[in-house]
Amino acid sequence: MRSLSAKRWNTVAIIGVGLIGASIGLALRKRNLANCVVGIGRRQSSLRVARRMGAVDTTTINLARGVEESDLVIVASPVGLVVEHVRQAAEASPEGTLITDTGSTKQHIVESLDGKLPRGCRFLGGHPLAGGEKSGPMFGNADLFEGRVAILTPTKNTRAEDYDVLEDFWCRLGAVVIRMSPEEHDRALAMTSHLPHLVAAALVAILPESCFRLVGTGLLDTTRIAAGSPELWRDIFLQNRQFIAQSLNVLVTKLGEFAEALKRGDGRILEELLDLAKKNRDALGS
Repeated sequence: MRSLSAKRWNTVAIIGVGLIGASIGLALRKRNLANCVVGIGRRQSSLRVARRMGAVDTTTINLARGVEESDLVIVASPVGLVVEHVRQAAEASPEGTLITDTGSTKQHIVESLDGKLPRGCRFLGGHPLAGGEKSGPMFGNADLFEGRVAILTPTKNTRAEDYDVLEDFWCRLGAVVIRMSPEEHDRALAMTSHLPHLVAAALVAILPESCFRLVGTGLLDTTRIAAGSPELWRDIFLQNRQFIAQSLNVLVTKLGEFAEALKRGDGRILEELLDLAKKNRDALGS
């Protein structure tokens, strides 16, 4: 079994070199934290971009070949592919390799993988709260994780040393690490990330084409995230559908309060609702 160094990695394999994967590679190379960063993907065109911009040292579309000398494997694939890619990586990585991911959902992924990998490999779920509606390695940023939150979701099967290694990993990339259970993560992210995307999508979905020329910055800012990949967000919605549905019910109740105030022409209630919204938004900062 390989020993893990919290200071510098020999070989880090990144499966999926989109925005997040490329940013991890750029951050590792900028901070001199790995001797070699291997980019693994499905399309040679994206891998060429990642290599050309310096996010990775070498690339391959052969997952098994890409992880065969890895000390750490990071699966930055869409959530619908994470479980499959982790299992494939565990079959081909050196014995005892630590594997993590960057997926926006955790409960389904962790339950599918926790304590179930062959050859002494271990999985510890992770999720950096960074990125945006853009996708692809060309949008990678070496400082993407500076000051951002990175969540780790250990279980009773997680080794303390594995948690320490990944906590150190994300801290060295500039992130602030928070520990949560997979369920706590999914419940919180349903409200803070997944529901907002659903609402943004719904807002632009109901917009008639006759109003396109009348759209101002308010709607554009509110719905920016709806430009994200439909396939990626479909899988996120499906994997976290229970908690998204619960959050949606809370939103429907609040919308009902607005609707009732409008129906009655109740300015006092409207102002109270808007005042609460402003206070909460101001507390979030920029």
